[in-house]
Amino acid sequence: MKSIIVNNLSKSYGKKAEKILAVDDVSFSVKKGEIFGLIGPDGAGKTSIFRMLTTVLLPDQGSATIEGFDMVKDYKEIRKILGYMPGRFSLYQDLSVEENLQFFASVFNTTVAENYELIKDIYIQIEPFKDRKAGKLSGGMKQKLALSCALIHQPKVLFLDEPTTGVDPVSRKEFWEMLKRLKNLGITMVVATPYMDEAALCDRIALIQNGKILQIETPENMSNSFPDLLFEVKAGRTSEVLKVLENFELKKNVYAFGEFVHLTSDNNGGFNPKNIEEFLKEKGLENIEINPINATIEDCFIRLLCR
Repeated sequence: MKSIIVNNLSKSYGKKAEKILAVDDVSFSVKKGEIFGLIGPDGAGKTSIFRMLTTVLLPDQGSATIEGFDMVKDYKEIRKILGYMPGRFSLYQDLSVEENLQFFASVFNTTVAENYELIKDIYIQIEPFKDRKAGKLSGGMKQKLALSCALIHQPKVLFLDEPTTGVDPVSRKEFWEMLKRLKNLGITMVVATPYMDEAALCDRIALIQNGKILQIETPENMSNSFPDLLFEVKAGRTSEVLKVLENFELKKNVYAFGEFVHLTSDNNGGFNPKNIEEFLKEKGLENIEINPINATIEDCFIRLLCR
């Protein structure tokens, strides 16, 4: 059963002579109760897609339905069943934690008490600070408050636009644990994030760049279907290794990846650790470490960009 169906959405900004295509013929669907990730860097088009699906922005072309409602014709009905957590903290900074929550409940003609069970596991962590102004909360606490406000009317679908940007690693981990609990309640979630490591926490992901979707798949299937040989290489300074390997004839792609350089090639017999090591030694590099590795989502993304 599909909760969200998106068909050929496009959106441009600016005047005719200077139009920028932000979303380019995007199509995808999201199953009920699924965590669907929209994965891509800043400027890839994620927020524009969210704004259209949450009925804030009209598309130039294309259509979409949310729980069977047309996003243009039935926008009033859609707004009743959506929860939206924007990328930037957008709650009232001069209101307290409790006042913000009460306000958002009143917008949907409900009360905190009526829906407390839904947010209890999240809100209990910020309840000791319920009288503190929202603007004085830490990043992780702001995140929990924003999620509580997005859930207070019991939405069927939840949109989260880069919800973990700017928060510490512990808060990021806690946040995704909260999303897993919400999934168990049957809430459909679409999460936009630039963090490739968060892609593995989704049921399915869409990789997006320059407004176009590059691939849609489960994280596991995407990594397992990586068609090229992949090695991580380390031999002193990353920048020097990268420069040298750019001239390695058997390479397909080469790019920095943390303290290592990742090197790919077509799956053929001429590409192996021994050939790589010999090449690096000829160029004067020492303390060489070469390991065959499995592809991450980031490796898959880079491969798609370099096609």
